[in-house]
Amino acid sequence: MEAAILILALLFVAFVAVGAYVTVKVVGAAKRGVERTVTQARRTVEDTTLRARSLGQGGVAGELAQLRLALRTSMRATQEALHAGAVEDESLRESLALFQRLSAHGHELDDDLKRLEREPDRAQVAAQLDDLRERTQRITHSADALRWAARDRARKFASDDLTTLSAEIEVEAGALRHWTDPEPSWAPAEPDASPAPAAAPRQEPVRPQEPTVPQAITARDPRQETAYPWQKTTRPETTN
Repeated sequence: MEAAILILALLFVAFVAVGAYVTVKVVGAAKRGVERTVTQARRTVEDTTLRARSLGQGGVAGELAQLRLALRTSMRATQEALHAGAVEDESLRESLALFQRLSAHGHELDDDLKRLEREPDRAQVAAQLDDLRERTQRITHSADALRWAARDRARKFASDDLTTLSAEIEVEAGALRHWTDPEPSWAPAEPDASPAPAAAPRQEPVRPQEPTVPQAITARDPRQETAYPWQKTTRPETTN
């Protein structure tokens, strides 16, 4: 009885532990989902604001908005391309490490641009625009180079795979077309080299024999008998 109670208690504790673990995982996943949604929404709002400033405002404010928008767009596109390619190509792991180092410079530049947007001394900000443009171009150029190299690599692999696949399909298609036609049943027989058997003699049809009519017995005529040299002439009998 005590053993059964102990087993039930252990099962209860195990169920509670599993339930707690599942709950924590679900809550964590939900929290991460909410954070991603909030981050994406905030990013969308910020990008929309920067696009509106770069188009609607002139001068230093518009220039800063254009630099930030160009920097964010290039870095985000490169990050997405590298992460997507690294799933199938392990060689992009090193590119991701380089991009992480480049991202540190990108975040630093974005923070500087964001701080200068709130700077009231526009003359001081305008004096730094040349340096800000150069930094932005260098970072975006490096990011673009990584992104396009990753895309070219993926395109080359896809092209090579397509070439190999096309060659294999051509070989298989040729094998499928290679068949042997069966000999038709109406084909003439091959001539036999052995001599033909001699023809059987022709048999005359059997005709029924006509019945023989018995002849009357008559005395032989001595005059009609054939005479031979060695036979004597028959003399006539006399009546003396």
